[in-house]
Amino acid sequence: MTIEERLAALERRLQVAEDQLAITQLVYSYGPAVDTGSADASAELFTADAVYDVDTGIMRGHDEIGAMVSGAEHQSIIASGAGHVMAAPQIRLDGDQATVVSYSMLVLRRSAGTFVVARLTANRWELARVDGRWKISHRTARLVDDSGEGRTVLQTLTRPDTPTATVSSRV
Repeated sequence: MTIEERLAALERRLQVAEDQLAITQLVYSYGPAVDTGSADASAELFTADAVYDVDTGIMRGHDEIGAMVSGAEHQSIIASGAGHVMAAPQIRLDGDQATVVSYSMLVLRRSAGTFVVARLTANRWELARVDGRWKISHRTARLVDDSGEGRTVLQTLTRPDTPTATVSSRV
């Protein structure tokens, strides 16, 4: 292998590592953005035309995602003490596109020093590199419950033969 080939291989490996780190940071940024109640910071994690498909409804674009964060229901949840805790993302890179699966938990404060996990959710994040930055273009989030939809969301990355269309969607 020539020096040039070795250098090119090293540059590819470095780009993969940088992309994985940036994507991990993006996923982990979601919790603090929504938990501070910042509609702008939350919406900016997404592409302008993003779809956020959660079992409670679908949001499209920055305005709807921001409205969810600034809405009365979300604001009351975070006012009493809440944390959206993201688990380690599993990442599949494909050039300027990426697919991620992960768990997230919504932890709520019940009383002084007492917290409960209110939701355990399986997530599929479809990402795009926009102007050199990774952004969420589509997020599907389903409860991990007896419906099986949460497991199906996780399988969309762990078993490539599982079509995403099998996940119930309101799109």
